[in-house]
Amino acid sequence: MNDPLITNDTVVFGLIALCLGFIFYTSSRKTGFWNSYYSVVPAVLMCYLLPAILASLGIVSDEKSNLYFMASRYLLPAALVLMTLSIDLKAILNLGSKALIMFLTGSVGIIIGGPIAILIVSIFSPETVGGNDFDAIWRGLSTIAGSWIGGGANQAAMLEIFQYNPEKYGGMVLIDIVVANVWMAIILLGVGKTKKIDKWLKADTSAIESLKVKVANYTDKITRVPTLNDYMIILCFAFTAVGVSHFFGDYLSELLTSSFESVRDTKSFLSFLGSNFFWMVVIATVLGILLSFTKARTYEGAGASKIGSVFIYILVATIGMKMDLAMVLDNPGLIAIGFIWIGIHAGLLILVAKLIKAPFFFLAVGSQANVGGAASAPVVAAEFHPSLTSVGVLLAVFGYVVGTGGALLCAYLMEIASKI
Repeated sequence: MNDPLITNDTVVFGLIALCLGFIFYTSSRKTGFWNSYYSVVPAVLMCYLLPAILASLGIVSDEKSNLYFMASRYLLPAALVLMTLSIDLKAILNLGSKALIMFLTGSVGIIIGGPIAILIVSIFSPETVGGNDFDAIWRGLSTIAGSWIGGGANQAAMLEIFQYNPEKYGGMVLIDIVVANVWMAIILLGVGKTKKIDKWLKADTSAIESLKVKVANYTDKITRVPTLNDYMIILCFAFTAVGVSHFFGDYLSELLTSSFESVRDTKSFLSFLGSNFFWMVVIATVLGILLSFTKARTYEGAGASKIGSVFIYILVATIGMKMDLAMVLDNPGLIAIGFIWIGIHAGLLILVAKLIKAPFFFLAVGSQANVGGAASAPVVAAEFHPSLTSVGVLLAVFGYVVGTGGALLCAYLMEIASKI
């Protein structure tokens, strides 16, 4: 690919800060064009789209930038700690089983969506879904199944198991990035219409609303004018936890990889336990929950979750940089498979949500816990309410557990479909 106009990450970060500042300033306007505009388009979607437009115009490029790595490894765990600092664990558990049902529905949608997409595309473009031996398209699509049910570790496992031609693997990465990011944009658009969607689904949102009210009341009770001392202690909690989560994440990853063949073998169901990113997310979340049982939770009154939200929005912007809209034209056949696939995933989620009257929150987070993983699910959950961030994290972690098994089943079904 051609180098972007701007390759200096300091400048790119300045552009992201400019985009975020512009969005939050305009979205705060109570009258005029911007008030009407943001009543239709959520601000969080714009935080995602503006960097995507910059990437599409060739001004910036995720491939030439380390900002996503910085945001996902440093700011994400910090945000997880700050946004779970005042968590009410009992209230989270009281949300019931619908979150898990919607997550598993999303997984099933990915498992059956792949082979159905192959069957549909084979009708008008059989060459797109063909290929022999290690060039077989279904082998490449298995890596997407691993990514969309679990995460990067599961994706790597599928590549190792099915040995797809490395020279063609870039096409699969293309589908993963383009389709997953377009779908996330659609979900974020839906967040702004949550009440209308919940009304159509006839959803019972009482448990979610009760949790929001409980957290809001607690926050009101402890809210104070923050001092420099408060901010420094909040950052101390956040980035000490980041350091701890990285230290033990690396340690556990190396220990388990060196001690257990089942973890070391990338073809194994347990290979995700060798991912330091997995352990980083788990440890940061656990630390945040542990702090919620101490006096540290009172720092929510000084704006702990608001600082966490700042980190999340920076992460959203760096995710947006991955979305080069021009890439859609590179291989329309493969992209068609991806959109049909994600459409089946979405359709099944909507059907089940309608049947069990699940709130849109569970649909959105259940989907992103699959397709987006640990980097995206907390973003979507936090957009509904900071207190719900941990729901996204817990489901995303569960995705790592079922990712390899679900992707294997999907791959075998796609192999059968490709030969029909």
